[in-house]
Amino acid sequence: MSGDGATLDEQRLGESLGRRATLVQFSSAFCAPCRATRRILAEIAGMVPGVCHVEIDAEARLDLVRALGVVRTPTVLVLDAHGREVRRAAGQPRKADVIAALGAAV
Repeated sequence: MSGDGATLDEQRLGESLGRRATLVQFSSAFCAPCRATRRILAEIAGMVPGVCHVEIDAEARLDLVRALGVVRTPTVLVLDAHGREVRRAAGQPRKADVIAALGAAV
């Protein structure tokens, strides 16, 4: 997972940020890896206090997709408590990689 330093506030994201970190997932309707990614991120958000998972339909939010340079689904952004992107990964992430990336955010 890498990061480019973009910042998302709650208004731009359309959801509340997690108190400690936010896992943002860009998905599309017919993406099988997106469904698996949703399960992984929801499980991690449920295990780690102050972390939330936000899923964004890439087709419905093309403005955000373009602004952030998202080129495939799933793409996962790890945001810190202030909405700053600290890590990014394209494709279905491994649970261990997401947990490790959270370490950079909290």
